[in-house]
Amino acid sequence: MSELQNKIDFVALISVNMANSNGDPLNGNRPRTDYNGFGEISDVCVKRKIRNRMQDLGARVFVQSEERSDDGCGSLSERASSVLKDVKDRQLYAQKACETWLDVRSFGQVFAFKDAKGMSVGVRGPVSIHQAVSVSPVEIESQQITKSVNGEKTEKGGKRTSDTMGMKHFVRFGLYMLKGSVNVQLAQKTGFTHEDADMLKECLRTLFVNDASSACPDGSMEIVKLYWWEHNCKDGQYSSAKVHRSIQVRQKDETALPTSVGDYEITVEELPGLIPEITDGV
Repeated sequence: MSELQNKIDFVALISVNMANSNGDPLNGNRPRTDYNGFGEISDVCVKRKIRNRMQDLGARVFVQSEERSDDGCGSLSERASSVLKDVKDRQLYAQKACETWLDVRSFGQVFAFKDAKGMSVGVRGPVSIHQAVSVSPVEIESQQITKSVNGEKTEKGGKRTSDTMGMKHFVRFGLYMLKGSVNVQLAQKTGFTHEDADMLKECLRTLFVNDASSACPDGSMEIVKLYWWEHNCKDGQYSSAKVHRSIQVRQKDETALPTSVGDYEITVEELPGLIPEITDGV
């Protein structure tokens, strides 16, 4: 394992086609938008998908969704206790947690469980993820749906309940920009290595593999391009904000409603001495 020496910035372009990119439970599970109609995918949603891909690629992950639990643990407290129950020193607790779970040494984690011997241990991770925001306002379509099968058996002689009504929402088309960075100083504290960075890159490139659902069918969400900058120093040759701004996406015809990635012009502003690695996503 080689220690991470250089700062990393990245940008991913995500296309959403007839899918619910990230439903808001406080708004009837409609795709998230701001007050101006621009689509949003929360950083929490993105990190969940990255963690799933980490598991797919064979890494141990601390924050697992219930249906993806691969160690028999039913809660975060149980998972922490299975590895760290005999550790009483805060620094050693954090170190062992980072060594055990890739998502902890990537994103950080707060350990405040009863089994932690009264300790509250916080780990600050080097990988920062912004929420993804669409380049243009998105059009959301809603469809009424019905369920014609009874969820529970009716009593003998009882009357069959009527069909259950519901709503399904999706983005017709949207091109979203996801930004992020890897901080070297924090990486060296958690033990996040260059190999871990390579796995993060692969997770981003294949973010929607094994992620199909009724709200997001296979092929409805795609990483169009992944831009990956590795600086030549710890603090970076340019600020993350300037690097992220170097990806410029402009709608070719601003009077028309975009329906595909081809409706946009994507350019990369040249930053002397810093050339991005550009890969197609999945």
